[in-house]
Amino acid sequence: MRRPRWGLAPRWSVRSRILTSILLVALVGMTVAGLTAFLVQRDRIVTQIDDMLLANVESARFVVTGESDPVTTDSEQGEPPGGVAFTTSAEALEAILARVIPGRHESALGIVDGEATLVPGVDIAFHLEDDPGFVQRIVDETSDGGVHLGTAISSVGTVRYVATPIVVQGDPQSAVYVAAVDVDAELDELRAAFGTYTIVASVTLVAIGLVGWFVAGRLLRPLRRLRVAASRITASERGERIPVVGHDDISALTETVNGMLGRLDRAMTTQRQLLDDVRHELKTPITILRGHLELLEASNVDDVESTRALAIDELDRMTRLVDDIESLAEAQRMTLARTPTDVADLTSEVFAKASVIPDHDWALAGVAHVSTSLDPGRITQAMLQLVDNAAKYSPPGTPIEIGSTADGSTVEFWVADRGRGIPAGAEDRIFDRFGRADTGRGIEGSGLGLPIVKTIAMAHGGRVSLTSSSTGSRFGIVIPLPDAPQTEEDEDS
Repeated sequence: MRRPRWGLAPRWSVRSRILTSILLVALVGMTVAGLTAFLVQRDRIVTQIDDMLLANVESARFVVTGESDPVTTDSEQGEPPGGVAFTTSAEALEAILARVIPGRHESALGIVDGEATLVPGVDIAFHLEDDPGFVQRIVDETSDGGVHLGTAISSVGTVRYVATPIVVQGDPQSAVYVAAVDVDAELDELRAAFGTYTIVASVTLVAIGLVGWFVAGRLLRPLRRLRVAASRITASERGERIPVVGHDDISALTETVNGMLGRLDRAMTTQRQLLDDVRHELKTPITILRGHLELLEASNVDDVESTRALAIDELDRMTRLVDDIESLAEAQRMTLARTPTDVADLTSEVFAKASVIPDHDWALAGVAHVSTSLDPGRITQAMLQLVDNAAKYSPPGTPIEIGSTADGSTVEFWVADRGRGIPAGAEDRIFDRFGRADTGRGIEGSGLGLPIVKTIAMAHGGRVSLTSSSTGSRFGIVIPLPDAPQTEEDEDS
């Protein structure tokens, strides 16, 4: 059998995926921010270089003409500062190189008749005359008589330059003034700064990774504990719970999972207990049937008939037991169909159904005139269980009362009989599955009637009540009133 391709891929933990996502976002953010800042600063430096080169051109014009006009001069029209009139372009070019001093990372060059003949008399960062190709490029670009600003890759690296022709009227010589800046040198400080930024960003990413690994591990620790706990929980070992630390979403999830484990534990415990109880309850009738069938004399008609009657009786009892178990199971997973219900009318309906049961004097002792939201079918089912319980275990001919009362916050449906009462200490046990009182009360039943009543009451958010003495017992179903409505005085029927 061929495994799916995804099954061969390495499994990444949630912690690793979270940390990888954080680091990727941080890396992209830092890269975009650093690159954007670098490009903006680079453009600013290039703009400053251009401004500086154009300022050199203006200075050259001022040296030649005394004003910021095109670099031409006429000795008859005026004289430059100092009162010296230039008669040749070479003289003007020499004056420019003597007065316009190149700065740091700058150089200058004077070209006369296509030859690099003049350089500044001060130390310069690099020498343009050493690159014949660059000199020829300048000569070609300025052949049209215009000023040119450009970038060239020379023997010293990338340079940004400006070239302007110098023209003196009446002089046939062609002269060109060139000023240039080493762009790489100007950008060295910027590159160094962003080299430092790269180091700081890398250290920051490492710090984010370490802190993120620690924080993610701490936040996901309950999930790891959940996985470990889930791997240890079995049908026989269900008591382990996950420690809750903190008040965040993971802690809330931990509490929810613990609650789920608790509900599953209770459900499995209830089912196991139910199976144990059913096995215990069915063991007696099965033993009785087996014993009588083993001792049956097939030739004795009377023995066959008596055994048949006993077997049918025991099977009927097991059938009732199975039916009661089914009713209890349905009650435990019931979904209430709540409707606004008049308590007095519902009490009267239950009384009408109970009054046909023979051998007892039935009485409607009182009704509560209040309306509330409940499931009338389930309440009727629970009340008839109490009615059957009272009729079964009260002496024939004794009165049994049915009624309902309200106190403003709760309403109670109740049944009171004149039986022998519940022995002290058995009040809680009789509401457990197959629980019976020690006095014999409930021996003929399955022991599931009162648990069904309790389940229905709890489904309504209520409880069961019991008041018992040697002269009788009063069982009730207490249900809270959601809106605390006003009630009238109970009326005797």
